[in-house]
Amino acid sequence: LLQNLSQTPVLRELLKEAKMPDTMVKIESPELSMEPQLVKLDQPGPLTLAMYQFLTEMQETKKGVVTPKELFAQVCKKAIRFKGYQQQDSQELLRYLLDGMRAEE
Repeated sequence: LLQNLSQTPVLRELLKEAKMPDTMVKIESPELSMEPQLVKLDQPGPLTLAMYQFLTEMQETKKGVVTPKELFAQVCKKAIRFKGYQQQDSQELLRYLLDGMRAEE
C-alpha cells in the first residue's frame, strides 16, 4: 500500500510543495485532458507532514527497511480503531489515511 503511494509522482510532488505554508501549486493532468488547476495550500497538518516524511525516507534511504512509526501514530489519532496492532484491512487504512490528509487541507 505505502510502496504504491511512494511510486505516485504527483502525490510525492504535491506533498513536497505542501510542506511549505501558503504555497500555490499548479496541478496538470495530460491524461485527463483537464485545464491546469492552481491551488493554494495552507499549512500542512501532522498527518500530511508524517506522510511526506515517510515517502521522502522511502525514496532517499540507503537502509533496506523503513518503518512508518510516525505515520502510523498519526493515522491512529484520526482512527482509533487501528491502535493495538491488530490485523486490519489495507483498503480501510488507505481510506482513513487519504481522508485524514484531505481533512487537514
